[in-house]
Amino acid sequence: MSVTPEARRNARTILDRLRRRYPTVRTALHFASPWQLLVATVLSAQTTDDTVNRVVPVLFERWPSPHELAVADPEEVEAVVHPTGFFRQKTRAVIELSADLVERFGGMVPADLERLVSLKGVGRKTASVVLTEAFGLPAIAVDTHVGRVTRRLGLTGEGDPAKVEAALRELYPESAWSGISMRFIQFGRDTCDARKPRCYDCVLRDRCAFPDKRMSPDAPPVMSRSGAGEG
Repeated sequence: MSVTPEARRNARTILDRLRRRYPTVRTALHFASPWQLLVATVLSAQTTDDTVNRVVPVLFERWPSPHELAVADPEEVEAVVHPTGFFRQKTRAVIELSADLVERFGGMVPADLERLVSLKGVGRKTASVVLTEAFGLPAIAVDTHVGRVTRRLGLTGEGDPAKVEAALRELYPESAWSGISMRFIQFGRDTCDARKPRCYDCVLRDRCAFPDKRMSPDAPPVMSRSGAGEG
């Protein structure tokens, strides 16, 4: 992959503006250890961080370590995580993840991407969140917000999260990786919304390649070329 100096300068300008807007942004998930963040991130799929934050204090009080959660009664765990949705799948995921962690790593979350993604149910996005937020290590987590925003800004044309991550790794020096994801995520939540982007109030409007800009609050929702709102 070849990245031009102009593309790097543009990417740096975008990140510099997001840094000024979000100087200290971190994950909104509450956690007291890498394992807690790992479990909370798994539970956060297709629900809000606020919902997860209401659930995890009860979960971790009942099962305070991976050793306890690994042997928990699934029905009891389901009752706790029910508000997060898909509670049966998520219960199975966090129990199997905890058991795998105990069996292979003595219950200690590895601070290494390849070992993290080798755990049951842990993908690159979840692993990258844990690395950067719990361990302070350079990593880029790509969720729907990161993918959408970076495509609209023309930083990548890729749709596959792994390819988006690879493109961002090429554009930015490793020293900047840890701050990238949460800034793009927050920007995607409060400005670059999927259906109603606030282009009229956007600090990156002049850097944006998105063709369907909404230049007023009263403009209709943005529709993709297929007629469906962009996700």
